[in-house]
Amino acid sequence: MSIILVNYLVFPYINPIIFSWGPISLHWYGAMYFFSFLFGILVLSNRANFIENCWIKKEIENLLYISFFALLIGGRIGYVIFYQPEMFYRNVLCIFKIWEGGMSFHGGLIGVIVVWILFSYYKNFPFFKISDFIVPIVPFGLAAGRLGNFINGELYGRVNIDIPWAMLFPNTQRQDILDILKHSEWEVIFDIYGALPRHPSQLYEMLLEGVLLFIIINYWLIRTSPPIGSISGLFLFLYGVFRIFVECFREPDLHIGLFMGYISMGQILSIPMVIAGIIILCVSYGIFCKKDFN
Repeated sequence: MSIILVNYLVFPYINPIIFSWGPISLHWYGAMYFFSFLFGILVLSNRANFIENCWIKKEIENLLYISFFALLIGGRIGYVIFYQPEMFYRNVLCIFKIWEGGMSFHGGLIGVIVVWILFSYYKNFPFFKISDFIVPIVPFGLAAGRLGNFINGELYGRVNIDIPWAMLFPNTQRQDILDILKHSEWEVIFDIYGALPRHPSQLYEMLLEGVLLFIIINYWLIRTSPPIGSISGLFLFLYGVFRIFVECFREPDLHIGLFMGYISMGQILSIPMVIAGIIILCVSYGIFCKKDFN
């Protein structure tokens, strides 16, 4: 098989550490989370001014603070359970070492949902009014998080030697060697470039799960009169669909691989989101049944 050489994109190295002061370092990935949290506080606090219910005005910041910590804790625990279960046996305290990296969106989502359910119960406020209020700003945080992944050069995509926007990422040599064992013809490219060209899947996720999802959700919110629960259902459905699609281009986790040779862990965890999203949308719009979330 002949190989056509392409001028591949080279990963634009950016120091993952913004600055250090003694033992304290600020990483881009952490800064993205913090910036997203501030954005959420500003946007939702402003939206609360247009809501007549005084509960929202008084409790919005408390709810966001709690949700932020639930996201971090749930994301970390979810990562360990879904992707690194051996951590439980090595050292259970590793679960709390968030600064070492390793977060799961699906785990964070579960953590946030649990907090919202408890908050809804104790404050006697409808769950879907809470979720519909917060969900429209979530894609912004997702976009920021994926940009942080890109800056770190992690969660890169699968090999593709034919597309001109394929990128040469650093620190992929271990995965490259495994890929070459399956596709010996790629060894020529590896010898020339020192790495195999890959999909910049972090940017795909940033654009789909972040930018596009943000536009669709907020357009739906502004231009229509969505019933209670529909915003949350739409988010679950679209995120699940986008994630399942992008996972086709993302390199599976080295220690997990693909289940049955076809489906990734991210796709498995996203399928229930799609199903839940469809059910919530059907109920909120009264499809198949007259009951809604009011």
